[in-house]
Amino acid sequence: MPLKYKLLTLLAVILLFSGCSSIYMPGVPNTPMLTTKGEFAGGAHVSLRGNINVNSAYAFSDNLAAMVNFGFMDNERKRKDINHKYFEIAGGYFKTFGPNDNRILEFYAGMGTASSFRVFRDYEDGILINTNIYDAKYTKMFVQANYSSKKISKVRLLGLDFGLNYGTAWRLSFASTNNFLLNGVPHPNEDNIFIEPVFFTRMVLSEQFQLQYTSGSNIGLRSRKFLNAGHSVFSIGAVVNIGRKPKTK
Repeated sequence: MPLKYKLLTLLAVILLFSGCSSIYMPGVPNTPMLTTKGEFAGGAHVSLRGNINVNSAYAFSDNLAAMVNFGFMDNERKRKDINHKYFEIAGGYFKTFGPNDNRILEFYAGMGTASSFRVFRDYEDGILINTNIYDAKYTKMFVQANYSSKKISKVRLLGLDFGLNYGTAWRLSFASTNNFLLNGVPHPNEDNIFIEPVFFTRMVLSEQFQLQYTSGSNIGLRSRKFLNAGHSVFSIGAVVNIGRKPKTK
């Protein structure tokens, strides 16, 4: 079997057997690609599982910015119900460089809160035999570094050329539960440290509007039963950048 197919198979196995009971769910990291003072960036992303993320950022100067992110997922199925919400705020620094200032570095640090309510059901011969209910709240602090490059290549669709932007975001998150109930009974709180690398591609429809595909993973550095790395990031979405001004030398 060729190496690339072996790697894809290994990835599928990891995703399949990763902790489906995890109460931690990463959002789509905010990658605003800010370049000038007064610029606003906003984005909305959704995964195949119905995890919706909304990101926003504003540049207060040619180098300083703030971001606000939130997301939610409400999914009810026969074997598993998930209701998850989160909110984040952060501040950071950005800088453009390279030919025509078309490369961007961004650094952010922030904090957030989340709530996770999950119901897991076990059936035998179609009869419900067991139910587990996780009800948890957790907080997190994070640092994040983004690198992106604008319009380094193009794709041709329907006879039209569209620019492609590429980028990556690396986030380090420190999460800890502060109110965890297992089947209505208080459970010892857990903490963990997560490394969250994400890669994204944007198709430029206009200077202000782009479509984005995001993929990434979630790695827990500590062995935990519930606050573990059980979810990855795969989403599609749209982003807008408005208020961008030509940079003065």
